[in-house]
Amino acid sequence: MAEPDALIDDIGPWTEIKLEIIRKYAAAYSTILAKQPYLNHIYVDAFAASGLLRSRETGELVEGSPLVALNVKPEFSEYHLIELSRSKVSLLRTVVEGRPNVFVYPGDCNDTLMNTILPRCRYEDYKRALWLLDPYGLHYRWSVVEAAGKARSIEVLLNFPIMDINRTVGQRNPAGVSGRYKDRMTAFWGDDSWQAIVHSADGSLFEEFPQKSPGSRIVEAYCQRLKKVATFPYVAKPLLFAAPANNTPLYYIVFASHNRAGYNIASDILRRYRAASPQTLHLEE
Repeated sequence: MAEPDALIDDIGPWTEIKLEIIRKYAAAYSTILAKQPYLNHIYVDAFAASGLLRSRETGELVEGSPLVALNVKPEFSEYHLIELSRSKVSLLRTVVEGRPNVFVYPGDCNDTLMNTILPRCRYEDYKRALWLLDPYGLHYRWSVVEAAGKARSIEVLLNFPIMDINRTVGQRNPAGVSGRYKDRMTAFWGDDSWQAIVHSADGSLFEEFPQKSPGSRIVEAYCQRLKKVATFPYVAKPLLFAAPANNTPLYYIVFASHNRAGYNIASDILRRYRAASPQTLHLEE
């Protein structure tokens, strides 16, 4: 196993803000669901890492998303944490040791979510779940998101990795995009309809950046897919995070649900950060 320090990722201020958003929504979600004793409510973190992070600004350790959720009161009924790196899994297991309702899975999140987690989140079994899909890039598949939507029991907070999309398939000349990157994007998107959006006749994916943006057409199209294909009736307006130094778009936070109350709460949280945070590009209301 690598040294523990090597397994703890460094984060900037925008990630600390994202963790605040996760904490606030998870607390509201658990508070509401805990009042319905016939339901079990489950937290799922598909990219749990080691459970600990380090602030680049202060050098201090910061609770990662698994610990953020574990410290929410009232508690969730179950916690399911997935991490691809076996070294990080070892540290994560140490961090969450002593919690019998916490389950840690090494391996690819897509297989674990579909084959192990999804069957534990059945609507007809009185299960409800909050899934956090927060990778660094195009690592979760559309098939997983669509299955979560059609389950009717799952809310998702997901990272829409706009920077990775731009870096891999957002070139002006589609002929310059490698087949490997196209396949990754198609698995993330669900089909190849992304190509018409990314490589539209009016230029590159980010012509409307870099300052104040009405929203990228690609994330807007993804949100429509969440509604029409994955059948989530409620999709909050995404929140864009950008690097503070140069306003480079990094990712959007997207929320989707079958529950109007959850949608209203998530929308309010995202709206407040959109108005207040210098680390985000402001989206037009």
